[in-house]
Amino acid sequence: MPRIFCSEPLASGLELDLPAGAARHVQVLRLQPGDELTLFDGRGGEFVARVTRMGRSDVGVAVGVHDPVEREGATRVHLALGMPANERMDWLVEKAAELGADSVQPLMSARTVLRLSGERADKKVAHWQAVAVAACEQCGRNRVPTIHAMATLTDWLRQQAPVAGDRRYLLSLTDGAGALAAGAPGAAAHFLSGPEGGLTPQEEAAALAAGFAPVRLGPQILRAETAPLAALMRLLG
Repeated sequence: MPRIFCSEPLASGLELDLPAGAARHVQVLRLQPGDELTLFDGRGGEFVARVTRMGRSDVGVAVGVHDPVEREGATRVHLALGMPANERMDWLVEKAAELGADSVQPLMSARTVLRLSGERADKKVAHWQAVAVAACEQCGRNRVPTIHAMATLTDWLRQQAPVAGDRRYLLSLTDGAGALAAGAPGAAAHFLSGPEGGLTPQEEAAALAAGFAPVRLGPQILRAETAPLAALMRLLG
């Protein structure tokens, strides 16, 4: 049965016209009135729904039974990363969504190649959010990770107020870095890593001052798009 994300709140017994993106998905699949599909709105669980009407650009559905199934990890993992170049960020967002990241924060640091602002930055973030939605539709997740607006590393660190119980980790190659351990159930973990070439010593110092603990992922030096995913899997246990 096709799985489709609906940006509108869902409830059993509701009849509605799907938002434009979801409607296009139904039309591409060539579903017809009477066909069933699975809808989820990101608030938890999923719904069985039935197509009631197929218009030229709109699709009506009747929302049925809610299944409260959850497929999330025990630890909420938030990735903050210096954006890798080219199409690697698309791949990173897709895999992070599949593997269970709670959010992704794209950062511009001293060595970041991709630098955008204004409307171009907004369009890129909207594109990455759509990538995350598509990944959740495919993998079975019912909660879509948030792709935050781009920010500079300096500004983002200034906004990181401490939260009781949360843990903060910084990918570092310094001698004092320890091994990254699995996360604790119910806790939130924040993992910060740099772009190609890593963070500068000054940026690492600023992250340490903001409460991030330096960690390693092993003896290998991983690519900018690989390290956050390796950390995600380690933290999810």
